[in-house]
Amino acid sequence: MNYKALYGKVMKIDPKVRFATICNMNGKIMYSGHRKGVKNLLNRKESRMSLQQAVRIWQMRNKLAPKIGRGKYVLAEYGRIKRITVPLGKRHLLYVSTSVTANHTRIIDRIRKLTSRVR
Repeated sequence: MNYKALYGKVMKIDPKVRFATICNMNGKIMYSGHRKGVKNLLNRKESRMSLQQAVRIWQMRNKLAPKIGRGKYVLAEYGRIKRITVPLGKRHLLYVSTSVTANHTRIIDRIRKLTSRVR
């Protein structure tokens, strides 16, 4: 998988995409970056904690998948941002942050089209 190319495509989906990270299921960051001019809301340690939490929760979802089906995406909306987590096959996650005013349905649909070939 070309992580940098996927990152670039995700960032082009919408100007309200602030940040994208691709990591493996152990939380190792394969590629990550912010849109130019976007201020980080979390420091490095807090960002890492947030990513680790997303990985742990996704691992739990995978354990339940035989009963409820595989997860397609997760949207979390906060007061200042939205976070979207999408599986990239069984071994990676795409973790995206958008502005709170972003059209998350449109962004999720486009991300899913981009990532549908990743198994």
